Amino acid sequence: MSNRQQQFEALVRAHSTELYRYAYWLCGQDALAQDLVQETFLRAWRSLDSLRENVAAKAWLTTILRRENARLYERKPMPTTDIADLELSDSGPSPEDLGEDSVLRAAIGKLEPKYREPLVLQVLGGFSCTEIARQLDITEAAVMTQVFRARQKLKTLLGGGEKEAVLYGLP
Repeated sequence: MSNRQQQFEALVRAHSTELYRYAYWLCGQDALAQDLVQETFLRAWRSLDSLRENVAAKAWLTTILRRENARLYERKPMPTTDIADLELSDSGPSPEDLGEDSVLRAAIGKLEPKYREPLVLQVLGGFSCTEIARQLDITEAAVMTQVFRARQKLKTLLGGGEKEAVLYGLP
């Protein structure tokens, strides 16, 4: 087995779970998240020589995944439905019927991408403000502001109280 293959296999073992978790937060679908991770590793394999330092691998792979997700929506027009043609019912489970994890996911899903993405990168990805700023191509101050506002919006959506503590330990 070549050194390159060993390096790649180590990357896959070390980062596939985190990448899947992040992909799932981006798209909300199991199969699509798996496809995004697979596409990410395919692109990573093709560009493995451009990875200079293994300590930067997590940020590098996350950036590839974000770009793959964006490409998906550039290539494939999303189906649209006229809202007037829909029959809406309120037969789904209420938030009281769902666990805190589902309630929190739903609340995060309601955030604008501008706020959701830095928050998810920080909490799920464990990235610093500097790393997030680099990945999103914004300033560190903007990252801090957006994460702060995301947490404030979540507090409002969740109604504060006990659930507020969950914001600092998102599942």
